Amino acid sequence: MALLQIRVEGDDMLKRKAKPVKEVTPDIISLLDDMLETLNSKDGVGIAAPQIGKLKRIAIVSHDDELFEMINPEIVETEGTQTSNEACLSVPGRCGDVERPFQITVKATDRNGEEYTVTVDDFLASVFCHELDHLDGVVFLDKAANIQMINQEQMEEHRRNRRARRREKRAIVRRKHS
Repeated sequence: MALLQIRVEGDDMLKRKAKPVKEVTPDIISLLDDMLETLNSKDGVGIAAPQIGKLKRIAIVSHDDELFEMINPEIVETEGTQTSNEACLSVPGRCGDVERPFQITVKATDRNGEEYTVTVDDFLASVFCHELDHLDGVVFLDKAANIQMINQEQMEEHRRNRRARRREKRAIVRRKHS
């Protein structure tokens, strides 16, 4: 596995549409492994292949011990709306509010070549949409309102607050089911 360089705003690669993966090969599996290692090294939640210079329709979301490796993902259903405050590994130092669906269903292929569907909501729906936008050459700034500059300390606070909100939501769900 290898740490890959993340392309940042201004790099033409981020504005280009990724091409479908025709076959899951050992090179694709290696790319998935490298993307995950790169994502983890940045304490991120999601990464798409164009962010590391590969125009392939591949994205990864890693959240709360769940890993979603998506090859040729497509959103097949959406429901509701929400506004989420987003940041991006490819746009360091800025965040902004983006309107996204509250719930989405995505169809994708995994590293074993098996097609699957997954339905996610709330925070994960925003993350999935954010990463799938990258596959179409769209960065969150293209859709964001209320764009703000943030420094590293604020970014860490943003991540801590995001994790705290997720823990709070899980606690509420657990109480409802108790």
